[in-house]
Amino acid sequence: MSEIDVYKEWLGIPVATRPPDHYTLLRLLQFEDDIEKIRANYRKLNAHVRKYSTGQYLIRSQELLNEMAKAMLCLTDPDGKREYDQSLGREPSETNDDEPKTVMEYLVAKNFIKRSQVSEIEHFAEARGLSHRDAVIQMKLVEPIEATRALAVELRLPFVDLEDMLPEDDVLDMIPRRIVKKHSCLPLFEDRGLMLVACIDEPSPALEDEIRMRCGHPMRAVLAVPRAVNQAIAKYYAPGMRDEATTTEEPEQKTASKGSKPTTAKDERPKAQPRSKSAPLSPEESRRRGQLSAIGICWSIIGTIAIFYFMNGQTITLAQIFIGVVVGAVVAGILKLTYWK
Repeated sequence: MSEIDVYKEWLGIPVATRPPDHYTLLRLLQFEDDIEKIRANYRKLNAHVRKYSTGQYLIRSQELLNEMAKAMLCLTDPDGKREYDQSLGREPSETNDDEPKTVMEYLVAKNFIKRSQVSEIEHFAEARGLSHRDAVIQMKLVEPIEATRALAVELRLPFVDLEDMLPEDDVLDMIPRRIVKKHSCLPLFEDRGLMLVACIDEPSPALEDEIRMRCGHPMRAVLAVPRAVNQAIAKYYAPGMRDEATTTEEPEQKTASKGSKPTTAKDERPKAQPRSKSAPLSPEESRRRGQLSAIGICWSIIGTIAIFYFMNGQTITLAQIFIGVVVGAVVAGILKLTYWK
């Protein structure tokens, strides 16, 4: 059976257009400049192609979804779009000086805030050491998605909705869990010699160096809502997944000094790493701690009632039993906050 032509069958793109450029792929007019139109077409086609993401077309649909995502991110990236358009023969155009250039200008232009609120927001941000994006979110003036889009405009970076993204597994495997958690980022895929990485803010030089070293490509940041990035990290980097030991090679063994004993296989085994206090417990450890906690709670209740029993001449009242239960509840609360989590 011949392979299906997904461009024709799913997107209605004529056979003569192969490979389709970004505009044809997203069913846009050539050199479309309306970012909202580009995003709207992408979302509509994304939802359509996802209908085929099961069964025999699973792999091909995921490949097409990522191809469309790369096209959308390129066409919503001001600098990337200009370079791409020029590669298709478009003459350079003058920059529109009236376009919003900062978070505040974007939010005012889109009527999310009033110009009279700008000074209040700036004062709020300065007093608390916040960015303007985080200030308008904390003040509950703008939804996180719109505030992040405004920041993307200021940083001249594309905005991405991670719910529409399917990061490539081989790219995720390149970056260990500790790196993505440290920098609050999510690697997506490689496109035209750049590694696209979803970030919550402008990437640091340390992250850019890390990505270049591990992936062999410079990175290109795309902005996403902080909560969406954290949820994606929890999904694709669950505890135990993509840890450092499984994603990077161990450095070469140093040459032994003269007279030293050769290293044995036993010496080469990695040392057990201490578990971070904030790391989630394994199912076995959680079950063991739960059992110990239950025993401790029971003994705290029994012990309290026993003290009253012997103090009152081997008699017990309902009030004293109630006190014992309260003591057990207090012990349970303490264990829950400290040991049993």
